[in-house]
Amino acid sequence: MANSPAPIIARLTVAETTGTAPDLLSRATGLTKTAVKEAMAKGAVWLKRPGSKERRIRKAGFVLSAGDNLALYYDPAVLALIPPPPLLLATERHYSVWYKPAGLLSQGSRCGDHCSLLRHAEKLKEVGAAARLVHRLDREARGLVLLAHGRQAAAALSHMFQTRAIEKRYRAEIHGSLGPPGAVVICDAPLDGKAARTMVTVREILKETGTTRVDILLETGRYHQIRRHLNLLGHPLVGDRRYGAGNDGAGLQLVAFSLAFICPFTGRQRRYSLDEDGSAAGLRP
Repeated sequence: MANSPAPIIARLTVAETTGTAPDLLSRATGLTKTAVKEAMAKGAVWLKRPGSKERRIRKAGFVLSAGDNLALYYDPAVLALIPPPPLLLATERHYSVWYKPAGLLSQGSRCGDHCSLLRHAEKLKEVGAAARLVHRLDREARGLVLLAHGRQAAAALSHMFQTRAIEKRYRAEIHGSLGPPGAVVICDAPLDGKAARTMVTVREILKETGTTRVDILLETGRYHQIRRHLNLLGHPLVGDRRYGAGNDGAGLQLVAFSLAFICPFTGRQRRYSLDEDGSAAGLRP
């Protein structure tokens, strides 16, 4: 199989305003204007205006000013991605609950954001540009993600995640056996020099595959905590190519199954759970 074309990175400063971003970037890179416009629409073009924060620009006719700094991060492999779409499961005034399928990013990169949950949310009139990501789910994992609506909501919900006021439960399939159904194993090995604690409860032992289905309660939120802790226990997740047993022929068997918290805006208890089989067919708020 032929290798994918190498990414193209171009940066330039606008000297005069007689051309559009596609004109300038096309001349700088040799890409066609059509290719640049497509990359812009997918979030691969950035503008840094003196005195302002860097941001993506998407419209080919965006009016440039002298002194603007343009950057294009053109990665054909990223731009060609067509991930499965997320599902909007519940819309509240200050936040929304989404089902993120495996293969969809939580947020975009410098090379584009069309393949991210956040961009999908921004394009819906129910959410729009107010969408804010307050926690993440690995691209290979699937399940529930909470998006805030606006800065105030993002600050409140982010604080709740940081102080563990939001309960996050997962379901997974692991290699080997941690014990009989009902057994509880706690891993509190520090990660990256910080305290970390994961509680794993055995649900079902699958003798035919030599694997076990488990429920997981996260009491902290370190980077790849579930995957790293289960690997440290000697029972990596099925399908975990980074921390597990390599390519075992399956996708990552990790589902963000439920979120529960006291709503900081209404004071009401809220719990969002997937169906028992891990699908989103009958979300139960």
